Amino acid sequence: MRPFVFVNVAASLDGKISDESRKQLRISCKKDFERVDKLRAESDAIMVGIGTILVDNPSLTVKNPKLRELRIKKGKDKNPIRVVVDSKCRIPLNAKILDDEAKTIVAVSKQADKSKIEELREKNVEVVVFGEKKVDLKSLLNYLYKFGTRKLMVEGGGTLINSLVSEKLVDEIYIYYSISLIGGKESPTIVDGKSFIKPIKLKLISLEKFGDGILVKCKF
Repeated sequence: MRPFVFVNVAASLDGKISDESRKQLRISCKKDFERVDKLRAESDAIMVGIGTILVDNPSLTVKNPKLRELRIKKGKDKNPIRVVVDSKCRIPLNAKILDDEAKTIVAVSKQADKSKIEELREKNVEVVVFGEKKVDLKSLLNYLYKFGTRKLMVEGGGTLINSLVSEKLVDEIYIYYSISLIGGKESPTIVDGKSFIKPIKLKLISLEKFGDGILVKCKF
């Protein structure tokens, strides 16, 4: 068993989530930031790859106090669990995601540095080991489900999304397209990494003008 998994990303019209520098770019509009915050509040856990942590250093918490209060009233923690897929355990010890605002799980492979794992555990971070050289995503999702995660939000980056899609571990994807172009053949895309053996066809749920851009929702 695994959680319901949905991917949420923001991209330019040419499908780029950043430029060649891979630094965080402001792509979403205010209305979309509010939508994303609501999605986080409705989720049991939020997952990102280590690349997102190293480049953006996000906190991955619910920003709206009313949404946090609503979670508490439902008997939940004020923020969802934060999950980092980090095969080699490269996460900085001062990363925002390691603060005490929410529980954090770092998933590593057997190739990860053992001393770094111990340092994380000393900071009360839960470290789980799945896979030999890369994190076994199916095992990780099964683990999350076993301990209560029913709805998992994936916020990137493109390499993690590629792996999840390749292993048929995604149920839906939501893409906010900014009416802009970033360009660059080396710029990261929504689904980065190697191309699939053949195109993966999705079913359109909805398509709408949303804020300053376009919101597309699809299911696999």
